[in-house]
Amino acid sequence: MKKVVLAYSGGLDTSVILKWLAVEKNYEVIAVCVDVGQKEDYQEVSKKALQVGAKKVYIVDAKDAFVENYVFKGLKAGAVYESKYLLGTAYARPLIAKQLVEIAKKEGAVAISHGATGKGNDQVRFEAGIMALAPDMKVIAPWREWDLKSREDCINYAKKYDIPLNVTKKNIYSRDENLYHISHEGGELEFPDQIHKESVYKWVSPISKTPDIPENITIDFKEGIPVAVNGNELSPVEILSHLNDLGSVHKVGVIDIVENRLVGMKSRGVYETPG
Repeated sequence: MKKVVLAYSGGLDTSVILKWLAVEKNYEVIAVCVDVGQKEDYQEVSKKALQVGAKKVYIVDAKDAFVENYVFKGLKAGAVYESKYLLGTAYARPLIAKQLVEIAKKEGAVAISHGATGKGNDQVRFEAGIMALAPDMKVIAPWREWDLKSREDCINYAKKYDIPLNVTKKNIYSRDENLYHISHEGGELEFPDQIHKESVYKWVSPISKTPDIPENITIDFKEGIPVAVNGNELSPVEILSHLNDLGSVHKVGVIDIVENRLVGMKSRGVYETPG
């Protein structure tokens, strides 16, 4: 059997893709989960991948590289998309693509697969990275070729193959999380006339639960890089994690934006970037 490396998160889409690659495409699937700070139980992620049908699972700790080589560099460059979006998802994709290519070459895989939809920017981010590093590598983007049309279809497919679910048709948001931010799409957010519900938040407090007393925070920098918070020296990963906690208490860093995608469509998302 030919091998395919799958960018795997353990969520609905990539779990269904894993089964689809094995059943419909007859691939030996190697699941790769790149840890860029998403709050996951990686033992459970690995266990689920093997349960769904992966032949091998890699868990790659890339948090330090993500913060130092992507987040900090983007912040120093002042990179902001459409005056609001701080590019939390965008920063992680080239790093993940790099890890996928390295493992594909190591395993002798003939293809790399991802769970990005055919209507967003992530497909371009992943595939541009893969093509730059491995021009001859085949890329499989199931959302552009299979018969499933929605996350509801994915839920039904998962039930057909007894794939454990962490979403329901009521809690159907598509989320992307890393150390820098968490994004939310889908559900009522598909309707621009609807105000987003505060129940969508995963990190920040709803406004009714934020303190009425301000909090002063001091950040020390060395050569443009933060090195300490309130006088306590911390590593880059620790600094961002700590600032996420401090900002979340005060509901710092929430945006609700209808943005222009590279492919010409508009997309609405709610993003939390408290750090």
